[in-house]
Amino acid sequence: MSLKMKLIFGALLLACLYHLVLSNLQGDALYELKLSLGAPVNQLTDWNPNHVDPCTWSNVYCDNNAQVTSITLSGMNFSGTLSPKVGILKTLTTLTLKGNGITGAIPKEFGNLSSLSSLDLGNNRLSGEIPSSLGDLKRLQFLTLSQNNLTGAIPESLSGLQNLINIMLDSNHLNGQIPERLFQIPKYKYEQCFTGNRLNCGRNFPQLCESDNGDSGASNKPKIGIIVGIVGGTIILLVLVGLLFFVCKGRQKGYKREMFVDVAGEVDGRITFGQLKRYAYRELQLATDSFNEKNVLGQGGFGKVYKGVLQDNTKVAVKRLTDFESPGGDAAFQREVEMISVAVHRNLLRLIGFCTTPSERLLVYPFMPNLSVAYRLRDRKPEEPVLDWATRKRVALGAARGLEYLHEHCNPKIIHRDVKAANVLLDEDFEAVVGDFGLAKLVDVRTTNVTTQVRGTMGHIAPEYLSTGKSSERTDVFGYGIMLLELVTGQRAIDFSRLEEEDDVLLLDHVKKLEREKGLDAIVDRNLNENYGMQEVEMMIQVALLCTQASPEDRPVMSEVVRMLEGEGLAERWEEWQHVEVTRRQEYERLQRRFEWGEDSLYQQVAIGLSGGR
Repeated sequence: MSLKMKLIFGALLLACLYHLVLSNLQGDALYELKLSLGAPVNQLTDWNPNHVDPCTWSNVYCDNNAQVTSITLSGMNFSGTLSPKVGILKTLTTLTLKGNGITGAIPKEFGNLSSLSSLDLGNNRLSGEIPSSLGDLKRLQFLTLSQNNLTGAIPESLSGLQNLINIMLDSNHLNGQIPERLFQIPKYKYEQCFTGNRLNCGRNFPQLCESDNGDSGASNKPKIGIIVGIVGGTIILLVLVGLLFFVCKGRQKGYKREMFVDVAGEVDGRITFGQLKRYAYRELQLATDSFNEKNVLGQGGFGKVYKGVLQDNTKVAVKRLTDFESPGGDAAFQREVEMISVAVHRNLLRLIGFCTTPSERLLVYPFMPNLSVAYRLRDRKPEEPVLDWATRKRVALGAARGLEYLHEHCNPKIIHRDVKAANVLLDEDFEAVVGDFGLAKLVDVRTTNVTTQVRGTMGHIAPEYLSTGKSSERTDVFGYGIMLLELVTGQRAIDFSRLEEEDDVLLLDHVKKLEREKGLDAIVDRNLNENYGMQEVEMMIQVALLCTQASPEDRPVMSEVVRMLEGEGLAERWEEWQHVEVTRRQEYERLQRRFEWGEDSLYQQVAIGLSGGR
């Protein structure tokens, strides 16, 4: 072997060893965090120290170099403390642990998270002082420590956080002087940032503080109020006059309504989510070429989705809500943002940012280069590859795991309500990513387990949902079963062209008929070119038929579906289903014969009556 080849081989070996060591260090730190948090037995079950790569763990996101960048563990009923070992995760940009019962102090080692841009430890039971080491987080933009039991003064070191956009320290037991620099952050508002403490705002910054007292400052408050009122009124008047001038000028020149220009105060400050990036409208306008129709990826009930390229060449999908001003529109936006911020799983579409203006609501997602399952099954270009059978099996299992997480690991649980092939996206590795939560609704399991607003796509809607308006996670199971049939057949859930061949319009009825006639091989997608095992096809159809049973109580839950797809428990459930199905079919045929006999009898009685004497 030449020296050059030895050097190349050595470099590759070192790279592999580095990756392995890095994964081990990251995995050890995260596993220590799980142990110290006292995670319940049903939480973080896949955080296994024997799995070297933590990038496969739930609620953990990594970059292309397998370095952990985001950990989101909100509302998971922890009761332990924070592990100082988290400090070794130098590439971590987002750490969210809000809404748990975490106790103890904030480790000073958190100051080693040099890449951190968002830290949310709000709504816990943390105690002790805020470590001054947090002042070393030079990239920090969002800091939320509100609703804890923190004591002591606010460290002066936080004044050095030049990138800080928002800070929330309210509802603690803090005292002493507020560093003057913190009054200058863009999102400063005392009643949101510092209220519920015993803090002193200082003489140089006459902000309202709960600890302010004495008459010396009281006499100046009316004067200050008058001055602020006059100046504010003048500014508002000038802004209104300027806007009126530009509107009139724009109409005279025939400006289109779709054209927007960033102006001061455009951002709607009522909606803030610290763990997500807030994009400027102009940034997304440029990324999508002013929302050009050629960039439309798809269209749904709440608006269009556009392909975009940000200034750093990152490809994104921008969902532009068109009816947020109508009843439910704005609520739908806020609901989707809230849900996706807490539902983090490798098989769920991750929301990376948003934009709000008085006239726009936009959501920013990672761009899925292989688009959706529906596209790949029915709309792909001739030069694009067909989804082979191995990929379809992987998609089925990945989508099932994503829905299982929504139903059984989110609290409150999340019901998607529009599960179909068009809403299962495919990443660069053709892994399934369940998307489009615009129709989903959070369900608080403590109060109810059903929702009563019918949403969805015909052919995918469960019968009980369509007839009563009541949905549960079993309605998602029904939609998932139809999606499995789409995967096997490549066909649509409703296809009126089947009428020409005197077949059933509904794909489900068509497959049931062929299953009874032992003719399932006729329904398999021809694009597969027989590169599949018929036994595996039959197994997937069996799972689909179990998921689409008429009674929601008879359908399996998604965790059972996952197990059946993995080869566990399907035979028993299928044998039981066949017995029930045969009984139902016999009962249906008996009732049909009785109905036909009753029709004839009634007809004869009427005829006899008419033939009688008059």
